[in-house]
Amino acid sequence: MPMPALRLLLAVLSLVSWAALAEPADYRAESERFIAEMVKTHDCDQGALATLLAQARYRQEIIDAINRPYEAKPWRDYRKLFLTPERIQGGLAFWGDNAETLRRAESHYGVKAEIIVAIIGIETNYGANVGRHRVLDALTTLGFAYPKRADFFRSELEHFLLLTREEHIDPIAAVGSYAGALGQPQFISSSYRAYAVDFDGDGRRDLWGSNPDVIASVANYFERHGWHTGAPIAFPVEVTSALSAEIEIARKQPLAPNLTLAALRQAGARWQQSEAFESTTPATLMLLDGAEDEYWIGLENFYVLTRYNHSNLYAMAAYQLSEALKAGYVKDL
Repeated sequence: MPMPALRLLLAVLSLVSWAALAEPADYRAESERFIAEMVKTHDCDQGALATLLAQARYRQEIIDAINRPYEAKPWRDYRKLFLTPERIQGGLAFWGDNAETLRRAESHYGVKAEIIVAIIGIETNYGANVGRHRVLDALTTLGFAYPKRADFFRSELEHFLLLTREEHIDPIAAVGSYAGALGQPQFISSSYRAYAVDFDGDGRRDLWGSNPDVIASVANYFERHGWHTGAPIAFPVEVTSALSAEIEIARKQPLAPNLTLAALRQAGARWQQSEAFESTTPATLMLLDGAEDEYWIGLENFYVLTRYNHSNLYAMAAYQLSEALKAGYVKDL
């Protein structure tokens, strides 16, 4: 065999071998089982769905990314990712450009503009980074080759395919995060279907290109998860050395408010009575690993923030960014 032809053959064989190693052995079998489920459950066209999923590609970098989430960082490092002058200035610009829509959403859903803007800022830097992975690749990779959470991501793949049909989204072209989150607010597909809102009245719920839809959808998400209009979110506290050992302290993982402010004060938590809190207000005591230990009390709206991303670090970053945005926006008025 001539040397150039041999080199070409070896190169092809190398690529085939690499692909075989990169894609788990049962990946395609899982795909076929998923197709059968979709045909049975949703009366999907088997041939069309098989053609679509044949275009999905296993991505090892997606597995790698989901195994090293931002929320694994300590609070002192996590905070620096989002509480930056650039993020605050970008939020103020977004707020100014969408002020009337934000007022309308706030009036309708009862969620303050600064909270809505902060969430969009943390998720995608106000739409500047909606993700680079094909959603189809992300959800098939995690649904067919990530056993730890395969059931969840197979369900999200199901929702994604139904969503693309309902909202006329090209399933091949749609891009998002490594976990398959979509659009400016980074909704997973089931949340997109459940909470997205057509706020611009064009007959579509577009979380990539319509700022009114994005803004109202974030507000609707929180309203549907129990947001208390006008209620406080969190405040810092000091803890005495005599803090009762019976008090459960939340760290990165959220705890539903399971104590009262009166119980926490009695147990040894101390704070300035700057707001007229009720002694019976539900609350959680948190410890965050900042430059020094930081103790905070999270109230019911703080817990609602953690329903967007199940992390106290995320909720605290959103809260502190919202406070910075509010201060900046009022100053600029």
